[in-house]
Amino acid sequence: MHTPAFASYTGPSIKWVKRLAFDKAGGQEITSTLHVSTHLDAPAHFFSGGKFIADLPLDFLVGPACVVDLERMGVGDFDLYGPAEFERWEGETGLRIERGDILVIHTGYHRYYPENWADRSGMDETRYFIRHPGPTREFAEWVLERGVRWLAVDAGSADHPMNTVIRRLRPDEAEDGEAKLGRGFEEIFPKADYQIMHTLLFPHDVVHIENLGGDIDRVLDRKITFGCFPWRFVGGEAAFCRAVAFLDA
Repeated sequence: MHTPAFASYTGPSIKWVKRLAFDKAGGQEITSTLHVSTHLDAPAHFFSGGKFIADLPLDFLVGPACVVDLERMGVGDFDLYGPAEFERWEGETGLRIERGDILVIHTGYHRYYPENWADRSGMDETRYFIRHPGPTREFAEWVLERGVRWLAVDAGSADHPMNTVIRRLRPDEAEDGEAKLGRGFEEIFPKADYQIMHTLLFPHDVVHIENLGGDIDRVLDRKITFGCFPWRFVGGEAAFCRAVAFLDA
């Protein structure tokens, strides 16, 4: 119940509706929007006529994945990333992001999430949601060109925070970000590029997990088998999910 939702979304509330003493069983009711904690966006989240969660089969949601560590490259607060970082990763690791691969992006910002599953010592809600690095239009286009199946990221949004409603809600932080980058966000993210990781990719069924966390630090710079397991939500534009890495014994 302390897990925050994305900007402008209502977070979860949980209440007891049955008590063991009176009803011989305990029961709870949860009310929540879907863009909370680790979750999978379906195309219908941003694309009219797009697929819902139940339309995404398991053989699509499980497959080979490349786990790219951007934190190791020095990518930090408000920074932008594009194809160059991922092509550099291929060169340094000798691995290749193949057509049909899942792409897992590690920024390191999962450790700032208020409900960090692994270690709560570094929690910083503002840094997590407002200052995490994010992609350019060039990266979104590259994802399509390279045939990436879908993505996962350990941050509040697959888009740069200043390419979301956050830029309007926190103009003070936007000012700080522009000072760091040396140019304005209106120039970096023109109107046509608003939430480009959603608007450009979802019509192609290239969806993503947001708020990835847990043990991601244990599988950095590797190629693994990776799976996303939402409930089979008919009509759902997103769903809470478990993200699982399958490792060789």
